[in-house]
Amino acid sequence: MTDSARQPAAVLAELAALRAADLPVYGGRTLAYVYDPGLGPETVRLAEDAYAAMAGVNGLDMTAFPSVVALENEVVGTAARLLGGGPDTVGTVTSGGTESCLMAVLTAREHARATRGVTAPQLVLPVTAHAAFHKAAHLFGLEVVAVPVDGETFTPDPRAMAAAITDRTALVVVSAPSYAHGVVDPVAEVAAAAAERGVLCHVDACIGGWLLPYLRRLPEVGAELPAFDLAVAGVTSLSVDLHKYAYTPKGVSVVLFRDHEMRRHGYFACASWPGYPVVNATLQGTKSAGPLAAAWAVLRGIGDEGYLDLARRALRTARELRSGLPKITGLSVLGDPPGSLLAVASTDPDLDVFVVADCLRAHGWYVQPQPGFGGLPRTIHLTVTAAADGKASDLLAALTDAADEARRLGPATVDPALAEAAALIDPTTLTPTDVASLLDLAGLTPDGALPDRMAPVLALMETMPPPLAERLLPDVIGRLFHLRG
Repeated sequence: MTDSARQPAAVLAELAALRAADLPVYGGRTLAYVYDPGLGPETVRLAEDAYAAMAGVNGLDMTAFPSVVALENEVVGTAARLLGGGPDTVGTVTSGGTESCLMAVLTAREHARATRGVTAPQLVLPVTAHAAFHKAAHLFGLEVVAVPVDGETFTPDPRAMAAAITDRTALVVVSAPSYAHGVVDPVAEVAAAAAERGVLCHVDACIGGWLLPYLRRLPEVGAELPAFDLAVAGVTSLSVDLHKYAYTPKGVSVVLFRDHEMRRHGYFACASWPGYPVVNATLQGTKSAGPLAAAWAVLRGIGDEGYLDLARRALRTARELRSGLPKITGLSVLGDPPGSLLAVASTDPDLDVFVVADCLRAHGWYVQPQPGFGGLPRTIHLTVTAAADGKASDLLAALTDAADEARRLGPATVDPALAEAAALIDPTTLTPTDVASLLDLAGLTPDGALPDRMAPVLALMETMPPPLAERLLPDVIGRLFHLRG
């Protein structure tokens, strides 16, 4: 039996009450997950009105809704022109960066099978490549070949990437920039090595693709920015999220391909049933045209000069932070990030950046904690948007206070015996009861409520072998989603 109908105002009031517990999506104090241009309500309303105008349009059948074709062609064309595409470049609008990466891998797998006879495909990537590529490998049956990165630059050696390419390699992946550290991989060198072996090369520019081309036009960056886009010889596909630095509503991304013949390998077509002919360019079938329309509207509403100004604002703030962070005792910025992503590590064993992140959140700032992996240190991640312009001094002051507070609290510790036991656990043998006991030990309650301070949980996860952490994480999230009442 369903609940009785409620008045629209009451429904919206209930939604607003639920939203009150969320991180703020505007204002520049949430430095992950959300992207705010700081342009005010007019841009927000433009996106919302365009979204609403197309929310009921189904992108499944473009012959029934030709507006979808027109909007997608314009959005893809804008992306292709911005990112070094040529007259043969084609692309597809997806639901987000993960789907764009999935489509790049799926297309490469099918291309390698059809053109080179590869039946046991491999995916070559740096250890810093986004988790979406591991998801793609898992879903589509590729073996991941992960190449270490340098401990100072956080980028892979092109020679090591080249050496990892075999006759089984379906795709080589590089990032521009990598999410975790904000640095640009050596795209030109790796793409050339892939092309030499007849292997496709994908550039994951999901987070940087709408920012880096504008940064290149700024005198303070200019030619210092390495080449990374489709104009680079050997780059055969590229992904860029519009809901990041194009500041459109979620979720909209574009995956670009060198030409139609390549993209064709990622299409799914089915005429083997009695219903309508099915052709899907993405993993979705039915999909609302609302996000596409909102993206189209925002691109037009901001315009080229508008994006150049937004890039200038984001860069100015990122550089103020990059200059000020090392002045906070015990903190440093890793690598040489050219843009708006910063990874902050601790140089003081008594200062735990996980605890710093907890302290910052208690004071109204969200930065994203990133566990260490493969010898790379734990960090806190800052995604700087144009909305943070003018707030660098406030954030630096908050970071200074948070660092002082974190020192007083001390690092999050893990019982050595527990860490030793975790190293011996075979995750494939765990029963639901075993998993529940482990989560209870980690301080995660059965009702799914997360602790106020996540540093101890993250520290424990960091000590676990990845297969064990990957076995437990679905249950951590699964506790959040359950029937109540």
